[in-house]
Amino acid sequence: MSTVHIIDHPLVQHKLTILRDKNTGTKDFRENLNEIAMLMGYEVTRDLPLSDKPIETPICPMIAKEVSGKKLAIVPILRAGLGLVDGLIKLLPVARVGHIGLYRDEESHQPVEYFCKLPKDITERLVILTDPMLATGGSACDALVMLKRKGVDNIRLMCLVAAPEGIAKVQQEHPDIDIYVAAVDEKLNENAYIVPGLGDCGDRIFGTK
Repeated sequence: MSTVHIIDHPLVQHKLTILRDKNTGTKDFRENLNEIAMLMGYEVTRDLPLSDKPIETPICPMIAKEVSGKKLAIVPILRAGLGLVDGLIKLLPVARVGHIGLYRDEESHQPVEYFCKLPKDITERLVILTDPMLATGGSACDALVMLKRKGVDNIRLMCLVAAPEGIAKVQQEHPDIDIYVAAVDEKLNENAYIVPGLGDCGDRIFGTK
């Protein structure tokens, strides 16, 4: 069974409160989402392998540590997943970025695929799949299937807020995928929105509602 990592650092929780507040405007929402993505990125990449590197400090030679050439890719689920990319890129500037396009049918609440563009060497990379809201889990599960069909076998799912229903679906269908979240909320409502959640993350990022 996969592990759910709840990133409860005080700064993450503080910024999450700002994002949840309905009075937070688009500019502040984007900025805080950017910052929270970078903070969460520290935990998502905590176990990257290190190797020794001989260097000289201003004082003396030493054997220091560096990330040992691990290839990374950030793959947002469009469109809300884009909100987590800039923060991760600041932390991981050499990472490649792919895109997966899925949207939720308003009546069936099921994901519909419309786009997929990934780095050519995606199978050689650790992929961080981003989607701020893990609600029903449908979009995340479909995106994971798409990645696995292309041969990707090293994936981490990074979300901001999750519902228990979404976590259960991902763990049932993809027990090999670890999930990183800032909070696990109470439930889904009748419209498949997370409660208490923070509303439609895509609309709040892009100011479309």
